[in-house]
Amino acid sequence: MRSQRRLLSFGCGTAIGTLGGLIGLGGAEFRLPLLIGLFGFGALEAVILNKAMSLVVVAAAFPFRAGSVPFSEVFARWDIIVTLLSGSLAGAWFGAGWAIRLKSKTLYRIIAGLLIAIAALLLFGHEVDSQFMSLGRVALAITGALAGVVIGVVASLMGVAGGELLIPTIVLLFGADIKLAGSLSLAVSLPTMLTGFSRYSRDQSFSVIRLQGKFIGIMAIGSLLGAFIGGRLLGMIPTHYLLPLLAGILVLSSIKVWRHA
Repeated sequence: MRSQRRLLSFGCGTAIGTLGGLIGLGGAEFRLPLLIGLFGFGALEAVILNKAMSLVVVAAAFPFRAGSVPFSEVFARWDIIVTLLSGSLAGAWFGAGWAIRLKSKTLYRIIAGLLIAIAALLLFGHEVDSQFMSLGRVALAITGALAGVVIGVVASLMGVAGGELLIPTIVLLFGADIKLAGSLSLAVSLPTMLTGFSRYSRDQSFSVIRLQGKFIGIMAIGSLLGAFIGGRLLGMIPTHYLLPLLAGILVLSSIKVWRHA
């Protein structure tokens, strides 16, 4: 039974990583509903497990992207990283604290609503390449910090890296190209996730990390393999077919999570 569960977790991790890799994300948005619906974890435990696996995937993805987007190019835009982090760190801490205090039923429904929102972003958030909001320096700093707060809260509540929110934000607010925005989002995601993770570690539900260590490792390895496969397949499936399909998966997942409440 345990071997079947491990095989299932590896297979699911690979499938999730492939889906994420096809659109340039870690796939945590797809992992969370499976942790709840297929593997039977409670809402808060699923979020914490998702956060742990997202950390592994993002930490690996950052150096992987260095071949196409050098670190020097990423950190040359330190102003973007600092602006978003000024809000996202606080948002991550607050979001994790909020998740811990919420009733399970409420957290399930918040997760369901956020899955719908991310489905909408999949459909419309990838059409931002040619758009750019030109703001003054002060207005840009304030807007970026506020956006960071929202992204940090969402990332903590769902245990995700937040790339689906970060990438359009970086393109729209700062005018970065989509490729650089992907690497900048990882640079912001890592400290943001670590902040939320440290807040979760103060709650008794964090014991799920120790109890499910092998499960985390197996699914994370599957996710990394899938991300590699998805990256290789990137561009082979037309985006106008792929994004509606993935959005539909998230909508169905949202309905199941809502019913789970």
